[in-house]
Amino acid sequence: MRRFVAILMLLVAAPLALAQGAFPNRPVKLVVAFPPGGSTDITARLLAGKLAEKWGQPVVVENRPGAGANIGTAYVAKAAPDGYTLLLATTALAISPSVFRQPGYDALKDLAPVMMVSTIPNVLVVHPGVPARSIAEFVAHARANPGKLNFSAPGASSGQRMTFELVKQATGTDIAMVPYAGGAPALQAVLSGQVQAMIVAVVEAAAHVQAGKLRALAVTTARRNAMLPDVPTLAETVAPQVDAFVWQGVLAPAGTPPEIVQKLHADVRDVLAMQDVRERLGGLGMELVPGTPESFGTFLRESVATWRRVSTNAGVQPE
Repeated sequence: MRRFVAILMLLVAAPLALAQGAFPNRPVKLVVAFPPGGSTDITARLLAGKLAEKWGQPVVVENRPGAGANIGTAYVAKAAPDGYTLLLATTALAISPSVFRQPGYDALKDLAPVMMVSTIPNVLVVHPGVPARSIAEFVAHARANPGKLNFSAPGASSGQRMTFELVKQATGTDIAMVPYAGGAPALQAVLSGQVQAMIVAVVEAAAHVQAGKLRALAVTTARRNAMLPDVPTLAETVAPQVDAFVWQGVLAPAGTPPEIVQKLHADVRDVLAMQDVRERLGGLGMELVPGTPESFGTFLRESVATWRRVSTNAGVQPE
């Protein structure tokens, strides 16, 4: 009898083990909700190439930009929960519930976190013509001139815009937002002096800071950045509670089997541990973040709550 039970258990377990070991047995799509060429697209293509080598199956990066990243995100949220359609999301996923009435998905219910991939530190920069050589002087200048200064942002729902709103709330300043259609024109607006300030990725600002075309006042993360080692953090100067950054992470449709989520997590983790991957992403100013699906899920819930509070306090009207 015991032998019969043992054989029966093996027969039941074998197909499951085979199915798990077979994933993936056809091409996988990795969706990016932004146009080609940006940092998220670069990360996606690097991950896709390495995962394809690991799996022996094509991993196709599919760009589905538009509507503040909602088009691509909704596409993945509505896809079959089988692990063959994935999303490389950014901070926009956590901001979306606060700035869009109907994004087309529920950020916390319709997606299954797999793994956070990286964080991208930002820095608050100003045009050299602004009479402030430190973040404290900039805050004092803004307080003395409420509503007279402005900052650029790549869209009203961007992480850079919301981070600047967080800084304004932490420092009690009134600085107007000027939206632009993308990061490049938003940065050019500060370089040309059309607007006074912006929050931008450290890697995008560093060369301009070194050339004297921008003045870096403070990084927005809790610790200083190696690219701008002499630039203090907001936390150590005027806003002790601020620790904000752009992030990237892999998610699957909700309902994806746990064993597939765990395999995806393990394989993405292995790719991020590769030296050439670390060097490539590090060269783009990214900091890789080890973690679990559970820790990513917790972070996402906390981020949604944070940006909802910031959005409400800023009086942002959902679109």
